Amino acid sequence: MLLVIDVGNTQTVVGLYDAGDRSHQLLDHWRLATHAERTSDELLLLLRQLLETRGLELRTDVRGVAVSSGVPSVTFELRRMCERYLELEPVVLGAGVRTGMPVLYDNPKEVGADRIANAVGAFDLYGGPTIVVDFGTATTFDVISDRGEYLGGAIVPGIEISLDALFGRAAALRQVELVEPRSVIGKTTVESIQSGALYGYASLVDGMCERIEALIGEATIIATGGLAGLLTPITESIEHEEPWLTLHGLRLVWEKNQS
Repeated sequence: MLLVIDVGNTQTVVGLYDAGDRSHQLLDHWRLATHAERTSDELLLLLRQLLETRGLELRTDVRGVAVSSGVPSVTFELRRMCERYLELEPVVLGAGVRTGMPVLYDNPKEVGADRIANAVGAFDLYGGPTIVVDFGTATTFDVISDRGEYLGGAIVPGIEISLDALFGRAAALRQVELVEPRSVIGKTTVESIQSGALYGYASLVDGMCERIEALIGEATIIATGGLAGLLTPITESIEHEEPWLTLHGLRLVWEKNQS
């Protein structure tokens, strides 16, 4: 089995693949809160419990691990766990790891590992040119050319971060459930916040994609990330929702780095 692990600032997503299955079918997945202070021993116990739900044993059934991480302390502990308990070296997406995709950033090392995994997965599924919109802690836009090159993108504060800032600075406003309101014209303060957050971000996505397409031509636009299911239906530009795109890209990267 192959474990792919995407460590974000807020959440960690774990995916399970059959390492020998060329169909790339995701067998199972789990979404966890990211805790930067977790040790390698704690990570071992956590992953072991997850695999037990499938009747699998971490030490004997896992033959490979691929990681993309934006939290260095978790990256370090995952490496330690793999080396100490699984006796294997994980493929940690970063400098020196083969991806099959040229990165045309001024400094390629600055690009987040999850963004590269998204780009690799998107180009494999849809070709190019492609735009990936990832609704995570930040909302990111990643642009892939028709030749499979990572061109760059854009980063804006995520919808939840923006709301936290709003509630923290405006004493009269309170937190609301993030659901679509009855109308874009809110009739209550709660609905007004929901309208601004959801329809406002949908308009942001549509506007950014329109500007990007003005430079690269018509592109396939894909959404991923924890809030993709909420935002995708109310945008006009997003054509496909791929909730496990990062995991798919990580699997492809793992395969490219097997001798």
